[in-house]
Order: sequence, then structure tokens, then C-alpha cells
Amino acid sequence: MVTILPEELELLKLIDLNGLGQEEASAVMGVSRRTVWKDLHEARRKVADALIHGKRIEIADCERRIAGGCPKEAESLPGTGDSPCWRRHRQSGRNKD
Repeated sequence: MVTILPEELELLKLIDLNGLGQEEASAVMGVSRRTVWKDLHEARRKVADALIHGKRIEIADCERRIAGGCPKEAESLPGTGDSPCWRRHRQSGRNKD
């Protein structure tokens, strides 16, 4: 099994699905371009691993949603309607630049 983190999924959507550049995705997510590059490449590596080796892909759930405090209920990204649950990982210091 391969686990994709919320911020990795968001980057796959913003860049690979919506066609944003890394600079634009960096601005939307409020993280450095370097962080975007690292997280995007890790997400793509995980997806490739799952496809090549027949592994199941699991999307990590926002722990704040489980606790009843997911920001999706309070706010969404401008123009997307998507939850910024990936911010939990950034605010906890993971991959801080």
C-alpha cells in the first residue's frame, strides 16, 4: 500500500490536473517553491510505485477532520471549494524550509 498525504494530493491536482505551474501552486498553498518541488516529486514517485508494483493507493485523512475540527467546514481554497487539510502538515513543521 502507498499512502499519499493531503498536501501531495493537492499538488497533484493543482499542477497535473489543473495545469498550474510550481510557482503558482506555491502561492496557492502558501509554501516555498522548493517544498512544492519536493512534495510533488514524492507524490509522483508514490503513484508510479503503486502503478508499477500493483499497490493500493490510500489517501491519508486529515486528522483534524477525525477530531471534528477540519478546516473544510470553515474555509476552502479560493475558487476551488477544496479543503486546506494539507495545512496541518505544514503547520506541524513537516518539511519546513
